[in-house]
Amino acid sequence: MKPASHHQRLGSEPILPLLFKLSVPGMISMTIQALYNVVDSFFVARISESALTALSIAFPVHIFLIAIATGTGVGTSSLISRLLGQQKNEDAILVAQHVLGASLVYGVLSAIAGLMLAGPLVRAFSNDPEVIRYGIQYTRIIMLGGVFLFTSIVANDILRGQGNTFLPMLSMMLGAITNIILDPLMIFGIGFFPRMEVTGAAVATVISKAVSCFFILLLLYRGQHQVKPKVGTFPLNVSILKSVYQVGLPSMFMQFLTSFMIGGLNMVVGTYTETAMAVTGVYFRLQSFVLMPVFGLTQGYIPIIGYNYGSGNAPRMKQALRYGLLTAFVITSIGAFLFRFFPQQLIGLFQPGPEMLAIGSEALTTISLGLFIVGPAIIGATTFQAIGLGLPSLALSFLRQMVLLLPFAWILGRLWGLSAVWYAFPLSEFIALVIMVFWLGRRLQKVFASLDNAANQLPVTDPETGNPEA
Repeated sequence: MKPASHHQRLGSEPILPLLFKLSVPGMISMTIQALYNVVDSFFVARISESALTALSIAFPVHIFLIAIATGTGVGTSSLISRLLGQQKNEDAILVAQHVLGASLVYGVLSAIAGLMLAGPLVRAFSNDPEVIRYGIQYTRIIMLGGVFLFTSIVANDILRGQGNTFLPMLSMMLGAITNIILDPLMIFGIGFFPRMEVTGAAVATVISKAVSCFFILLLLYRGQHQVKPKVGTFPLNVSILKSVYQVGLPSMFMQFLTSFMIGGLNMVVGTYTETAMAVTGVYFRLQSFVLMPVFGLTQGYIPIIGYNYGSGNAPRMKQALRYGLLTAFVITSIGAFLFRFFPQQLIGLFQPGPEMLAIGSEALTTISLGLFIVGPAIIGATTFQAIGLGLPSLALSFLRQMVLLLPFAWILGRLWGLSAVWYAFPLSEFIALVIMVFWLGRRLQKVFASLDNAANQLPVTDPETGNPEA
């Protein structure tokens, strides 16, 4: 008997072992991804607080680029998993070809924007000449190397959509390890490398993305996969890109909102002191240690939900939802505990002065009050995406970040000062979660009722394999 292929496993293997089998590689690689983001700031902080502030200002731009890549990748993974669930393999291959082509276009546009817009973007947040100089250096180089970021993320999601999360893990680990090694060498000029400071941090990041990109493309085109893009030209089909972005565009805009939110928050806290902008950059990098494992979890969760939705298996969808929510809750609860009880030790990793240590410790302690619910909120939003409904996720993200968090931060700050700004985080998270629970609950009731009705009209299936009985 032949072993089940990646996509067949999505409809037959026990849910909990399958979820962890598919998710753990992504959780590991995303955690390492978070590690090298922190390492970047860890070394740059040893140059000066101005250099660290410059990275905080450039961070929303980097998030903006990641948003384009991740949105395309999420739409790709969801569409490919659903097509495989419907046994439409050739259509899935054509999807892969289209999104890889789109990645090259995005790379060219990113490079042009980096040359033209890096200066104005950085100057919008600071008047400090040193911060501006460092910020322009970092932002411009990151945008010039955007093509590697776009292509590597999309190629990884082509594999994830067919249930293969191990190779994407290797790709991301290789890139992260490369960055961690190159950072100190290029920042401080160790060995034959010249001392490049912030420029070195940016160049190390671009090189690491290039290494990851070429590695995953080699595996994708030369390996034996269910969805293997064909080399050469292909007929452009706008409806394919439309299907990708039906799910991916809301996810992309959600991360755009994160970029705008971080930029807006920098403006709010920057009115008190530029040190607070350095704190926001540190916080979001530390937060990535908590949230990246949850995003790794969704890499296994999306194909399971998408495949079983496509094949009409409601019980497996319900099991995956329960296990996904519980796992995400445990992960973010651990993060909330660390932020709450060890804030000074965490901020202390970044060579803080007395002002930064005081502001940062207070920020982490306050934000921890709502951090534990962020994991289930991510799973809820991802569930919408996995069944092809990206708009609710976008609406919830817009509500949380733009309608709630930023206005709360501004109002609380004006009423009670910088210390009160950080309470905007837990306040917005709790309100958004309540709305998400009601919205998702109503939608899933309809989905499960529809699938159950359809199942009653189908032949009896084998409970072990999910295949029709003879």
